[in-house]
Amino acid sequence: MTVPYWKWSAADLAKAIRQGSVSSQEVVQAHLERIETVNPAVNAVTVVLSNGAISAAKAADEKAASGQTLARLHGVPISIKENIDIAGSATTHGIASLHGEIAATDAPVIAHLRRAGAIPIARTNLPDFGLRWHTDNDLHGATRNPWDASRTPGGSSGGEAAAIATGMSPLGIGNDMGGSLRYPSQCCGVTAVKPSLGRVSRTITSMFNDPPTFYEQVACVNGPVARHVRDLRLALDIMSQPDPADPCWTAAPRLGSSMPAPVRVAVSDDPSGSGGSATVAQGIRKAADILANAGYQVEQVAAPHIADSTNVIHQIADTEIKRYLPTILPMMSKDGRTVLERLVGDEPADLSHYTNAIAQRYRIASAWNLFMEQHSLVLGPVSAMLPFEVGYDVAGPELLETFVRSMALTEICNLLGLPSIAVPVGVVDGLPQAVQLIGPRFHEDLCFDAADTIEQHCGVITPVDPVIS
Repeated sequence: MTVPYWKWSAADLAKAIRQGSVSSQEVVQAHLERIETVNPAVNAVTVVLSNGAISAAKAADEKAASGQTLARLHGVPISIKENIDIAGSATTHGIASLHGEIAATDAPVIAHLRRAGAIPIARTNLPDFGLRWHTDNDLHGATRNPWDASRTPGGSSGGEAAAIATGMSPLGIGNDMGGSLRYPSQCCGVTAVKPSLGRVSRTITSMFNDPPTFYEQVACVNGPVARHVRDLRLALDIMSQPDPADPCWTAAPRLGSSMPAPVRVAVSDDPSGSGGSATVAQGIRKAADILANAGYQVEQVAAPHIADSTNVIHQIADTEIKRYLPTILPMMSKDGRTVLERLVGDEPADLSHYTNAIAQRYRIASAWNLFMEQHSLVLGPVSAMLPFEVGYDVAGPELLETFVRSMALTEICNLLGLPSIAVPVGVVDGLPQAVQLIGPRFHEDLCFDAADTIEQHCGVITPVDPVIS
């Protein structure tokens, strides 16, 4: 039985197009038809770029037929979160009043991917300004988790994760300032990497004139979402090309450098010490056993300053958000406003707390550098909770605080600029399980190698047809 193209990996599609066994037009058309079939059930894709994608696929096939050298993603469709500039498409950030903000040029990461032959096929959904861990807004509505519509697909790259999980795209591009790539991956059963700070251009849009705040500069990164770890490697290497306009971009070794075996792994199934799902913990122990059997040196060791980092992030990010809160709140949906107002609280901004928190970040980073001299990888949860039920994050401030604590290990990666990858480890009671692997800065290679090992043992659990309740 022939496997439909929408089930293929991005790497396999690129190889087949290069070899001439399949055309880009066939691949693009298969994904357009898949979007038409399944998107009404999940509402992950917001805009279908069909005309441009079909034209680009035709041009890709003509180039292939001419015998020219083909780039690594030649003719492969990709999807892009709706807060990243694509020339000729609106960068809405999920905000109704921004529906007409058409980008004049591609963001640098999109330009890199186009030069590698990728073809943008769709835009995907996100919460208001990407400031929520559930994907919903007044412009496009809610994205539904394809495994269980009563559960969140995650956020803020929830549209991307749901699109990849259902075969509407083989490769997606999103961003992450507090788990926005990795949490949707946990919820939807796909894989995603948050690169090191400086690995990839962090520029997403030319829409805003103000430069990014301190926390946005150190914590927010662009990264890929896929179903296969090898697709993440391929995409990240392409996305890591220079951006002279981004002072954070660093000419680091390509995806890391060698490190002697055995690689030591610190394991924590409840990093914040506040309790969590037994199912999530079971998945972490499963991944630990897989790595141990593969020759990794696995130890149950607590990573440093997890609770402290949550407080530091709160003091830095909330102080900065309060500066522009009056501007963005009127533009947001009711639920988006509720979550953001509860996250930042109603206390006035305190400069001494803010500057002290920035200083504490240095102390935490130093402790992690020393810790990772002894443990090159950290294995733990993305969220220590199962994907929450839709409405949970607006049901009360205590529940929102519980969820934030469950994300402590994930958010410390943003605070410190560390690379991390979310990878599925199976399905339990109809929901995907996932774990997170964290490496030293610019050692995405260690994360990829360990994630590959887990994927080879557990298999790839998507694409899936949406479960219709």
